[in-house]
Amino acid sequence: MGKSPNPRRYERDEAVASAKLLKTSPQKLNLVAKMIRGMPVGRADSALQFSKRRIANDVRKVLLSAIANAENNHQLDVDLLVVKEAYVGKAMTLKRYRPRARGRMGKIFKHFSRLTIVLKQKDYSGDISPMEAARLAGDMAVVSPEEQAEIDAAAIDAAADAPEADNDAAADTATEGKE
Repeated sequence: MGKSPNPRRYERDEAVASAKLLKTSPQKLNLVAKMIRGMPVGRADSALQFSKRRIANDVRKVLLSAIANAENNHQLDVDLLVVKEAYVGKAMTLKRYRPRARGRMGKIFKHFSRLTIVLKQKDYSGDISPMEAARLAGDMAVVSPEEQAEIDAAAIDAAADAPEADNDAAADTATEGKE
């Protein structure tokens, strides 16, 4: 009579990575984690790479580890991965003391945090167009020459219509002021 096996905590199309001791407070780490929640991994990586927060580099390392886990351990398509969860927990706190006036001691708390990132493979098959899937994956949307010509023609038509309306309105206001 043995123990029953632990149930899998994550679905088959999910990959996880975590960091146990990040030298920052959970509140500061949560600001960066909140920034990437729900993003496609390409956009999340870019956002972390150009973030000015010091801890963003460590969060990026965990994200890249989760991407590698998804690709190598679970055989998931990297282009379809989305940050499903990015949650922060409290880890240990180092207590240090600083001498103060009159023989007293001031407490200094050095907070540590833990971070877990869960990636999920999003299935875009019937929901949206392939161009929208590429945009969500963080790739540049590829537009065919025919579609680009239609977009350019629509922009030219809109630009041609807009000045006429503005000129008519300007002419009306100019004549009203003279009377």
